[in-house]
Amino acid sequence: MLANRLTEDPSVTVLLLEAGPKDRLPWIHVPAGFMKLLDDKRVNWVYRTEPEPGTNNRAMLFPRGRVLGGSSSINGLIYVRGQRQDYDSWAQIGNRGWSYEEVLPYFKKAESKASGDPAYRGREGPLTVDEFPDHHVLTRAFVQAGQEVGLPYNPDTNGAEQEGVGYYQQTRRGRFRASTARAYLKPAMQRPNLEVETGAMATGVVMEKWTAVGIAFRQGGREVTARARREVILSGGSINTPQLLQVSGIGPGALLQEHGIPVIHELPGVGRNLHDHFVSRIVHRMRGVTTINEKGRGWRLAVEAAKYALLGRGILTYSAGNGVGFARSRPGLEAPDFQLSFAPASFKDGVLGRLDDEPGATLGIWQLRPESRGTVAIRSPDPLEAPAIRPNYLGAETDRQVTVAALKVARAIMEAPAFARWRVGEKHPGDAVQSDEDWLGYARRNGTTVYHPVGSCKMGRDRMAVVDPQLRVHGLERLRVVDASVMPVMVSGNTNAATIMIAEKAADMIKAAAKGD
Repeated sequence: MLANRLTEDPSVTVLLLEAGPKDRLPWIHVPAGFMKLLDDKRVNWVYRTEPEPGTNNRAMLFPRGRVLGGSSSINGLIYVRGQRQDYDSWAQIGNRGWSYEEVLPYFKKAESKASGDPAYRGREGPLTVDEFPDHHVLTRAFVQAGQEVGLPYNPDTNGAEQEGVGYYQQTRRGRFRASTARAYLKPAMQRPNLEVETGAMATGVVMEKWTAVGIAFRQGGREVTARARREVILSGGSINTPQLLQVSGIGPGALLQEHGIPVIHELPGVGRNLHDHFVSRIVHRMRGVTTINEKGRGWRLAVEAAKYALLGRGILTYSAGNGVGFARSRPGLEAPDFQLSFAPASFKDGVLGRLDDEPGATLGIWQLRPESRGTVAIRSPDPLEAPAIRPNYLGAETDRQVTVAALKVARAIMEAPAFARWRVGEKHPGDAVQSDEDWLGYARRNGTTVYHPVGSCKMGRDRMAVVDPQLRVHGLERLRVVDASVMPVMVSGNTNAATIMIAEKAADMIKAAAKGD
């Protein structure tokens, strides 16, 4: 996105470095193909978390995009902006310019959405945001069931209010994924002032005293240094950005010294404040209805492939979730504090992406604004060695309470009258789980990341902040971070939309700073 916006000025030159390949893998562009990409090392870093006691010492798969478009090329295509309160809270803790009213124009600038209130939705942006071309009968039942347990119907959870139950929106253009590579980079590729290098693994920020002057990278077995005339901008995300800073000598002094890295700039917040959404799921067996479990194999899959090829419809247009809800775990809360995500599908136990043999449906929940905080820390000076990722899921009592309350709501929805004609019974966690202790134990054993890590280079003014409200690294010159790692607090929903907004706003700030040079 930055490559597009910054090269709108023909006097500006941009070098974009991507460690992975071009986005040519076919599964990237088919919406339902995201399931094939979760552990595909060709386009994914395929990180794993460290085993932690709070989640029964499980090491979890932690996908991150390693391809043009980054994680927007491998994610579940879900478009959720979050709540007004999220951004107002950023401003209230010292990040001037980041209130909801100030970031809303950038959400609108980014998107092209054919429907919705124009006070909130954009019409002419590069990123196409669309509705599902058709909805499964069980997804419609979920929306009805949510209303039966007391949630209002919300036709646009990215509009004036988030609360309620409805249908997800997708970053999809026609039958294909709308990644940032397709929406922003491809239209800019022919500009003479943009150079894109793939297979270019960044190995360090090149510093002269306290000024960033370039990037060292490895490409095709060669060690290369690119020098920047204006700025170095890191957009590696919440794992790779703090890792690159740390191996460059920027970060917590004790950690750097432990690995023999000279401390160029002591910045204790680099790699701290990591937080992520932790999803737990309820699974029901169904009957009398054909779910994705059956449509995703055999002759039915051939029919779906033909439907997709000819009409741009069917299950191959589906994303990670189909139905969505935002609700409150207890009365008196100002805004929703957990998310519901429904899919007319279920998966085999312990087998990534393998559909169940019998009809099924899944309803996942996660706390919107987790209080648990974790870390990203290098294991060695080698930038090619994956860092240690410790999300600390369910570390805070509030997180545990909201998770349990949300799972109970999810069970009530799946047991609502709307599902009665198809429901066989609860496969997971099953009727034996009743008490709060049972529910928490189930979440610890079975919950996992929903792929939304943020905050590891947070924006702010306090001692642990890494960047200021202009996204400039504190104490250094000509170095910025523009990615999800700068979020001081998690947004209330999936993180792709907010990350794109951050980049749109950053582009304007960078342009304004350049004019002042």
